[in-house]
Amino acid sequence: MASDEDYASFLDKANQPSGGASTQSTKKVGTKSVDTAVPNVLESVEEYYTSDADEPFEPVSLKYSGSSISAQELKKLLGHGEEVTSVSESEFGGYEKVLEAVKKAGNGQVGIFKVVLGGTRSEFFVLSVDEKEGRVVGLKALAVES
Repeated sequence: MASDEDYASFLDKANQPSGGASTQSTKKVGTKSVDTAVPNVLESVEEYYTSDADEPFEPVSLKYSGSSISAQELKKLLGHGEEVTSVSESEFGGYEKVLEAVKKAGNGQVGIFKVVLGGTRSEFFVLSVDEKEGRVVGLKALAVES
């Protein structure tokens, strides 16, 4: 019978990269989401979006001159050709801390959007407009849905 140390050593070796052709990419999947100062209320949110990969919500703060944001405006702002759709609060559901933080950071109105990245990956953006500072602010999270 093997000792605990032998078993731990076996597990460590099994978890080492093999160096073969099937190494995983460490490239971060997602969209650039910060080009201006991030409101403090967004930095303090510690929530995770529940999907096949439970990912944290990250701050969004982008220069913007409008008074509200739509799916089409977000698509232009992000600068890529992926599909962007609006999502209702009831469809998004269960993330009250996220919604409240975004409302405080912006003008009190929240828009929720799904940005399809390809395959099973999407990002959910919860956004509000901060007209005084000339930016759109909020939180986003990566979702993997198989």
